[in-house]
Amino acid sequence: MKSISQCVRIGLAIAVLAPIPALAQEGDPAAGKTVFNKCRACHEAETDRNKVGPSLLGVVGRTAGTLESYQSRYSPNMKELGEEGLVWNEENLTEYLRDPKAVVPQGKMAFAGLKNDEDLANVIAYLQADPKP
Repeated sequence: MKSISQCVRIGLAIAVLAPIPALAQEGDPAAGKTVFNKCRACHEAETDRNKVGPSLLGVVGRTAGTLESYQSRYSPNMKELGEEGLVWNEENLTEYLRDPKAVVPQGKMAFAGLKNDEDLANVIAYLQADPKP
């Protein structure tokens, strides 16, 4: 029978030697700017100018459906999510940009989503960098 200290040492050894799961992928803002070209037809990220979709300048940390200059154009579904407390953070943006209709089923965004994890991480890093011209 092993002592508790032996079990603890074995457990620590296993923890140290076990493969460490990949941490959340850090994105590259410069690469994200290139990925954002897929979004430029409808969105601006370097100015507060709205297009078909709202400006994404400062979107990280913003409550969904609350950009004042776009208020009359948000879908009721997007506004509801904001009222329920959805804030655009890295996790929510990843989920939304992967499959917009899964997050905002009656939203106006026609984009099918970004399926590549690296593209997602990069475009979010670009948006987090709060790009300005």
